[in-house]
Amino acid sequence: MEKVSPDEAFASIDEQWSPHIAAELNGQAVKLATVEGEFVWHHHDDADELFMVLDGALTIELRDEPDVELEPGEFVVVPSGVEHRPVADEATRIMLFEPAGTTNTGNVTSDRTVEAERLE
Repeated sequence: MEKVSPDEAFASIDEQWSPHIAAELNGQAVKLATVEGEFVWHHHDDADELFMVLDGALTIELRDEPDVELEPGEFVVVPSGVEHRPVADEATRIMLFEPAGTTNTGNVTSDRTVEAERLE
């Protein structure tokens, strides 16, 4: 077992929208990312995705439903197949829970598509 300090982990994350794997459990990845600006519209065919705001604010824009505004300590689960776009007006620290191996841009390939790196 390894204890994880999100504050210490974020100190090693320099790039925006690049999730880093902090832990894995039961086939799920716990990822940390710093985000700012607009991400790409996308969905995940076979994966629900949990977004939790640790610091800052995040809006999950949805095509067919009202946007979801998240403040620190709040989270939302975006069900598989639901098209969404995360947006942060300021630098925001988030935690993601999703099946291990889930691509950050889901069904879309773009310059924002990255493989999640494991935190050191």
